[in-house]
Amino acid sequence: MALLINKMENHDAYAALRIKNFRFYLTARFFITVALQMQAVVVGWQVYEITKDPFSLGLIGLSEAIPYIGMALFGGYFADKYNRKAIILTSAGIFFICGVLLYLFTTGLSNMLLIYGTLPIYIVIAVSGFARSFIYPSQTALMAQLVPKELYTNSSTWNSTTWHIAAVSGPAIGGLVYGFFGVSNAYLSVTTSVIIGFIGFSLIRNNHIKTFESGAESFFRSLSGGLRFVKNNQIILGAMSLDMLAVLFGGATAMLPVFAAEILHVGPQGLGFLRAAPAAGAVIMAIFLAYHPPIYRSGKKLLISVAGFGLCIILFAISRNFYLSLFILFMSGMLDNISVIIRHTIMQIYTPDHMRGRVAAVNSIFIGSSNEIGSFESGLAARLMGLIPSVIFGGSMTLIITGITTKIAPILRNMNLKDKLYENTHHK
Repeated sequence: MALLINKMENHDAYAALRIKNFRFYLTARFFITVALQMQAVVVGWQVYEITKDPFSLGLIGLSEAIPYIGMALFGGYFADKYNRKAIILTSAGIFFICGVLLYLFTTGLSNMLLIYGTLPIYIVIAVSGFARSFIYPSQTALMAQLVPKELYTNSSTWNSTTWHIAAVSGPAIGGLVYGFFGVSNAYLSVTTSVIIGFIGFSLIRNNHIKTFESGAESFFRSLSGGLRFVKNNQIILGAMSLDMLAVLFGGATAMLPVFAAEILHVGPQGLGFLRAAPAAGAVIMAIFLAYHPPIYRSGKKLLISVAGFGLCIILFAISRNFYLSLFILFMSGMLDNISVIIRHTIMQIYTPDHMRGRVAAVNSIFIGSSNEIGSFESGLAARLMGLIPSVIFGGSMTLIITGITTKIAPILRNMNLKDKLYENTHHK
C-alpha cells in the first residue's frame, strides 16, 4: 500500500495525454464544446434583445431540458448497446444542422423571427437538446475505453480541463464575434467549430467495445438499468444529487445577459467574459489538480467546494463592479471544478464497463435538471422575486443543501478515492 501511495504522489501528470486516441477525443470534445458554448451566449443575447424579458432566458433552458432529460435513458441504452463513435458522429451532425438553421434565421429566413418571434429559436434549441441526450453518455462511456483504469483520475482531470478551456473560449469568442461582427457571423463560427469536432471524433480508432447483452431482460428493464444501479450505490447517488440540487438553485449563468445589460452595463462583449470567467477559474484549478489529484479526503473536499460555490453566487449577486464580478465568477469556477473532477472520477471508478452509457445517461439527467431546468428556475425566480434576491436565494439554498448532505450522508462525507483506486489496481 505504501508503494502505491508513493507512486500516486509521484505520478505522471500527463500520462493520459500520451494516449493518441485520448488526444483525438479531447480535441474533438473541445471544438464541440466551444460550439455549444458559443451558441449558448449568442442565443441568450439574441433572445434577450428580442424580448427584454429575463423569463425568456429561462425558457431557453426549458426548451433544451425537456428533450434532453426525456431522451437521456434512451441515449444511455444506445451507448451501451451500439457503436458509441457512430452515435457521437450522428449527434455532431445534428448540432451542425442546428447551427445552420440558427444562421439562416438571421439571414435568408429572418422573416420567421419577425412572424413567430423567438419560437423558431426555441425549436432549434430543443433539437439540439435531443442530440445532447445521445452524445453525452456515448462520450462518457467512450472515454473510459480509451485509458486504463489507473489513469481514470488523470483522464478525468484533463477531460475537465479541456471542457473548461472550451468553456472559456466559447463564450468569449461568441460574445466578441457577436459584438464586433454580428449575429450571423457568430452562428457561422458555431458551425465551423462543430465541423472540426466531427473530424476529430472520426479520427478516433474504432476499437471493439464490449456492449451488454440484455438476454431475456425486457427492453424497458434494460433501459432503466442505470437508474437501478445509481439508486443502489450511495456514493454515486449522493454525489449526483448534491451536484444537481446545488447547481439547480445556485447557478446564475442563465441570468448573466441581464447582469451584463442592466447591472454591469458591459454589452455582449462583457457577457462573453462573464460566461468565460467560471471556466477560466476551472482551468487553473484543473491544472493544479493534475499534479495534486483529490484522492485523499475526497468526500470532505467535495462538500467544501460545493459550499464555497454557493457563497460565490451570493457575493456575485451583491457585486456592482464588473471586475469584482469577474473575479467572483472565476473563484466559483475553481471551486466547482473540484467537485466536477471528484464526481467524474467516482463515476469512472464505481461503474462497470457494460453500464457506463446508462449510468452516464442518469448523470446527464441530473446535469440536465441542474443546468437547463436550473436556467428555467432562475428565470422564474427572477420574475417572481426580482433578479438580485433570486440569485441570493439560490446561493443560500446551495449552502443549506450542502449542510444537509454533510449531516445525512456520512459515507460520501468520509469517502477517499485512493481506497477505490487501490482496490482496482490490486485486482488487476
